[in-house]
Amino acid sequence: MSIEIYRDAWGIPHLRADSARELARAQGRVTARDRAWQLEVERHRAQGTSAAFLGAGALSWDTFARRARLEDTARRCFAALERQDPETADWVRAYVDGVNEELPGAEAPEFARVGLAPGRWQPWTPLGVWLAAHILFAGFPAKLWRDEAIRHLGPSAVGLFATDGPGTSGSNGWLVDGTRTTTSHAVIAGDPHRYIEDPGVYQQIRLACPEFDVVGLAVPGVPGIAHFGHTGTVAWAITNAMADYQDLYRERLRRTGAGVEALGPDGVWHRATRHTETVEVAGESPAEVEVIETGRGPVIAGGPEGLEGGAGDEHSSSVPLALSLRYPPRVTEDLGFSALLPLLRARRTADVDRALDLWAEPVNVVHAADTEGGLLHRVAGRVPVRAEANRLHPVPAWEPGHDWRDRHETPRAGLTDGIAVMANQRGPAAPLGVEFAPPHRADRITALLAEKDRWSAADMPLIHTDTHLASAQPLLDRIEALDGLSPEAAALRRGLLRWDRRMDADSREAALYAAVRGAVVRRLAAHPAFAALTTPPAYPDVLLPWLGLVPRVAFALEHLLSAEELYGIDRDGAVREAVEEVADRPPRGTWGETHRLAPWRALPEDGWDAPALSGDHDCVLCTSAVPGLTDLAARGPAARYVWDLARREDSLWVVPTGASGVPGSPHHRDQLPLWLKGDLVPVVTDWQRLEKETDV
Repeated sequence: MSIEIYRDAWGIPHLRADSARELARAQGRVTARDRAWQLEVERHRAQGTSAAFLGAGALSWDTFARRARLEDTARRCFAALERQDPETADWVRAYVDGVNEELPGAEAPEFARVGLAPGRWQPWTPLGVWLAAHILFAGFPAKLWRDEAIRHLGPSAVGLFATDGPGTSGSNGWLVDGTRTTTSHAVIAGDPHRYIEDPGVYQQIRLACPEFDVVGLAVPGVPGIAHFGHTGTVAWAITNAMADYQDLYRERLRRTGAGVEALGPDGVWHRATRHTETVEVAGESPAEVEVIETGRGPVIAGGPEGLEGGAGDEHSSSVPLALSLRYPPRVTEDLGFSALLPLLRARRTADVDRALDLWAEPVNVVHAADTEGGLLHRVAGRVPVRAEANRLHPVPAWEPGHDWRDRHETPRAGLTDGIAVMANQRGPAAPLGVEFAPPHRADRITALLAEKDRWSAADMPLIHTDTHLASAQPLLDRIEALDGLSPEAAALRRGLLRWDRRMDADSREAALYAAVRGAVVRRLAAHPAFAALTTPPAYPDVLLPWLGLVPRVAFALEHLLSAEELYGIDRDGAVREAVEEVADRPPRGTWGETHRLAPWRALPEDGWDAPALSGDHDCVLCTSAVPGLTDLAARGPAARYVWDLARREDSLWVVPTGASGVPGSPHHRDQLPLWLKGDLVPVVTDWQRLEKETDV
């Protein structure tokens, strides 16, 4: 069987093989060639073994991965895949074979830095990589925040703080049908918002064999093209649906001579599975991890003795002795991999629709369109039917009524005036979730699309890069109402009220607004009304981003300023003090001076010159800082894409870094300047314009 690997001018791999299986093998090989270090980091994260070479900073994640039983779940899901869908299981094996063929000789200077040799991938490793990448997508730690907020502030706090929080991943996406385009064929465009990683979380790639020819954004370590693809006759794209499909249970545990028991909803103590695992930590002593699983799921925090450093008694439901996590693939042994080959083989939206019936997680909102005018706007994924309380906060495992009964039907939606917009707002997925993004990004995209009767693929960067910040209004309203300010503060007030509300990197007014906003956030978070929320319970470090008070206030600021009353807090006084503070000590320079890209890397990099960014959390150009803590942006567009259904070769895309994960490669970061400017790279489909790299 022949495998051909080609590259375009940006180093993007285009693969051609005689069969889907051989193509998967080629994808594994080229991914190991381009992303060896990234692949091994992700494998170790899925196994809970990354601290062995990354050190103590990775221990919290490894502990969580072990306790949540991520690798064991991946094994179970692969075993079920072998039984129920042997073709897909064999296809996944072929990808793993390709990785294992290439990985030992792959270039990656990071291995030498940490003294690590590439390991061997197992058939279930891609499923583990997928699960580890998405286990936090549904934001189950937000239930811990809501639990604390309800306990200290009352039930109304749920609504006040209900927004896409600091740990959430989102996206923009829009579908324009043929009645609104210059070609009379649909265009799909958007950008997934995730933590920006280096190397990137998406891999531009083309996969071609006699059955299909697909371009798209793959997840390194996972075969196929799951989230964003174009087959030539049909294209699809996703955003996070913000659905709630994972539950936390308070567990009452006790030790016995035979092990550990958990109190069940039937009032009976049941044997829990228990064993210990050792996590190696570079430069430190190994850590012992007790792994316990009850009838609800793996225990991810605490144990029979309570939370580490915390108390709790079995008669208290407000302070749990332990928390177990129930998540769908642990229950169903299905990660949705049976959808991947049908997506590659899709020719029409009906094919995509059928493939998505097999999708499991993460739960997404999907847009699809084909060359015959077919359109699709639906939710895809598995959301269990259970009590409303399960969705809001941890529930007591020893009380009946909190079991999973079935799965929700996934909602569908249509288009309005020839467009459909998804931006994590309360759209078709509203019945399935609790916390959604404010409507600003969706409303702004809709408004921009209304400004023209006809759009082309080449027009879409105008929307990708829009920096208007509608969520600034409540704070600006309170600033406008201030009187009796110092001369310096009055001048600042006048400047902010004249500001065009665009968070452009070269904007002085945007920097001043951000400084005032941050000062307001800090004052609200420091108010005695919120004092009980300043120190969260002793939950694992990996869950704490969802529990930080300052980030929670920052992302809910619009709600907190607009509410009729806020626990007796003098919000006008807080805004006045913030304006006076910034007037007295204004920030230097423009928004881009402090709003800079801070990508996640497994290893720190010396000499990184962080580039200035436009945008903000609620802009269409969603580059998320944490007001009140930092202006640095760790989250943003992890890719941008435009799928043209008239001519696939007129499609466009870009990633924040480049096609290669190898430092020093000409394609390591060659797309970064384009990404920063909002420019896109053409999708090349003519094999004659590609450079042949090798035959395998």
